[in-house]
Amino acid sequence: MRGLYGMIDLPSADSPDPLPFLHALLDGGARTIQLRMKGASAGSMLAVVEWLRPICRGRARFIVNDRLDVALAGGADGVHLGQDDLSLEDARKQVPRGFLIGISTHDEAQARRAQGADYLGFGPIFPTTSKDRPDPVVGIEQLRSICRASSIPVVAIGGISLASVPDLVSAGAAAVAIIGAIRNSDDVTAAVRQVNAAFGLVAPSPAPATRRGT
Repeated sequence: MRGLYGMIDLPSADSPDPLPFLHALLDGGARTIQLRMKGASAGSMLAVVEWLRPICRGRARFIVNDRLDVALAGGADGVHLGQDDLSLEDARKQVPRGFLIGISTHDEAQARRAQGADYLGFGPIFPTTSKDRPDPVVGIEQLRSICRASSIPVVAIGGISLASVPDLVSAGAAAVAIIGAIRNSDDVTAAVRQVNAAFGLVAPSPAPATRRGT
């Protein structure tokens, strides 16, 4: 796991069509895509999973936020669990070999407990507006400490701007999860490539123009 950890965040049933944004993420070289639908029913989330997952096949791993049941039913590549979701141990019992489990962590103790996962998210690194009740900001130095101690990839999360990505790479982050700075960019594909370039990743060949946009 390296580079941009792409986020499809659908806050409500009347959210804009996510397909152009997904194509822009993939065209830029995002290798992991997470679907986040806080408060959505299992049925409505599953419908979106079954819609978007085939588009990611062969290009990026498709991860479902919070809902292991939806991830399994929809054939996703993995699930991302928060501190209040199903435990890592219980999740492992239910998933097939090769199924990815990521865990959100916000301090050193949580990061230690998550070492049996496939990756951990750590943050918020900076103040964030993407959560109603964000955890305390941890900062770059705590991220550096976690990266040094972790035996699994660390994804930096929370309030990350494009300009801050090189500092997070230097701190040891394997990837960065960004919502606002990518979604609000004038050119999403170019923004993804900028992030991946900071990780030393080569941009993919351009896709047809009809598949770009936000």
